[in-house]
Amino acid sequence: MQTIKGPALFLGQFAGDVPPFNSWDAITRWAADQGYVGVQVPAWAGQLIDLGKAAASKTYCDEFKGVAAANGVEVTELATHLQGQLVAVHPAYDEAFDGFAAPDVRGNPKARQAWAVEQVKAALTASRNMGLSAMATFSGSLAWPYAYPWPQRPAGLVEAAFDELARRWAPILDHAEEMGVDVCYEIHPGEDLFDGTTYEMFLDRVGGHARANMLYDPSHYVLQCLDYLDNIDIYHERIRMFHVKDAEFNPTGRQGVYSGYAGWVNRAGRFRSPGDGQVDFGAVFSKLTAHGFKGWAVVEWECALKHPEDGAREGSDFVRQHIIRVTEKAFDDFAAGGADEAANRRMLGLS
Repeated sequence: MQTIKGPALFLGQFAGDVPPFNSWDAITRWAADQGYVGVQVPAWAGQLIDLGKAAASKTYCDEFKGVAAANGVEVTELATHLQGQLVAVHPAYDEAFDGFAAPDVRGNPKARQAWAVEQVKAALTASRNMGLSAMATFSGSLAWPYAYPWPQRPAGLVEAAFDELARRWAPILDHAEEMGVDVCYEIHPGEDLFDGTTYEMFLDRVGGHARANMLYDPSHYVLQCLDYLDNIDIYHERIRMFHVKDAEFNPTGRQGVYSGYAGWVNRAGRFRSPGDGQVDFGAVFSKLTAHGFKGWAVVEWECALKHPEDGAREGSDFVRQHIIRVTEKAFDDFAAGGADEAANRRMLGLS
């Protein structure tokens, strides 16, 4: 066992155009002031990081980390959720997702997909240059529009989608291996990797690739009515990243998992700030600690009700209270009598 690192904050929901969220120096000082010791960096946020320079220059990466360190925080991981999403886009979502891409590839799905692959690879290279061991991402989706089987799915449709998804990700995973960095897919509705079964379908198709790992976020499992604690027991060897995000699911006579297209405030299932929802984080931290999770506890603020700055400030204390400093001795060591092989045999009546 080892003590989980943290608290850290994912900056994806905070990077913006106004101070202190519009520069790397200012946002890292702000994060430290909220009580964080680590930050997870959205690789698409150009006001925070120049991904091209980070992939090309270790000097740039050293300076980037140096600014963070001077302000009291450590870079925990880079994240490529938006770029990863564009590795695989069903045509139904072409227009909706086009805004994630560089302007010169919008409206051109083939060019956009090639751009996305290079972006994810660049983030893996930048991660190596920063001495990081994992990168967060989305898988993208080709089969998601067919998640509910009506009309009946044609035989082989889902299999073909996952074959293609694996084909697109295989060279990225091989690059991740060259860089020594894990690709941590956030298991997330809207992605083709949205639960354990779909993750296993993908993993089978990439030959059990050692770099195809998971970002564990229990909030997405609460909204699917999936057992988020059993999930840790099943996949702990593949869980290399952890988002601390809460959620609640309160079905009524009018709506359930699909939430009737309601907005977030009025949905049966909605995201909440840590501690305001239904996730048993005491049990989550206990299971991850018992299984030897080596990563960071990273707060991701997404709440239908609470202001983001309040959620961030409260989140650092919440994580600090839940991190378990692991023991170096057994609680009953005081009663140890000492033994050797001969004594053990005598106690078993074997001598």
